Amino acid sequence: MASSANLGQHLEDYVTDLVKNGRYNSRSEVLREGVRMIEDREKRLAALDLSIARGLADVEAGRVKPAKDVLARLVAKYENEEKDGNS
Repeated sequence: MASSANLGQHLEDYVTDLVKNGRYNSRSEVLREGVRMIEDREKRLAALDLSIARGLADVEAGRVKPAKDVLARLVAKYENEEKDGNS
C-alpha cells in the first residue's frame, strides 16, 4: 500500500540530502528506516513500562528489601570475591 507523508520543509530537505549524498538509495528507504527505529523504540518503551509495573506490584505486595540491606550484601559478596581472587 502506498503512503504519503507531509514531512515539512526541514525534514524533506534532510531526506533529500541523505539520498543525494548516497547514505540511502531512496526516500522510501529513509522513511522505512525511520519507522523501524520508532518501532524498536516503542517496543523498548513497552518493556520498560512492564518492568516498572512489575516493580510497583512488588512494592505494593511488600516484596522489597531496604536498600541498605542490599548494599551490605553486595559489598560483602564483592569483598569475599576479591579475597578469594587474591589468595
